Amino acid sequence: MSRPRLATVWLDGCSGCHMSFLDLDERLIEISERAVLVYSPLIDAKEYPDGVDVCLVEGAVASEEDLVKIRMIRKRTRVLVSFGDCAVTSNVPGMRNPIGVWPLLERAYLDNATLHQQVPSEVPKLLPKAMPVHAVVEVDVFLPGCPPSADLIYAALDDLLAGRRPDLSRRARFGS
Repeated sequence: MSRPRLATVWLDGCSGCHMSFLDLDERLIEISERAVLVYSPLIDAKEYPDGVDVCLVEGAVASEEDLVKIRMIRKRTRVLVSFGDCAVTSNVPGMRNPIGVWPLLERAYLDNATLHQQVPSEVPKLLPKAMPVHAVVEVDVFLPGCPPSADLIYAALDDLLAGRRPDLSRRARFGS
């Protein structure tokens, strides 16, 4: 029997959820024996593959690139997990929403700059609002926290890799 295919994705967030994932410590070995990590910022895969069983998505959908990426990921993934508060609610990336895109860029790159006052061409094309993942695509499991604890991540992965739908309501609320 083949092992489930696992992916992790980082959209507009701080990488804290991935750091918490790494805090699984020795449990990462167990996870690697039960699943194949096929895509992640933690490995060298360049393209998101077809046929992913479980994907943990960190970060809000805040740019046109994020929007295209999450739609493609949803099509290629059986179980999509909103991984952390930025993915679940848009959290910190959503703090820009009342400001607007141009005033945000103007403040960051023009008003606060002393040299080379210009918006860099490398800045991704931002959407009018940063959105939680479920505002764009269907999400199967929500893993709250900023970041979610390693124990909560492990509990979710343990269930998902065993083919069970996780019930994380008590764990998320009480951290156990």
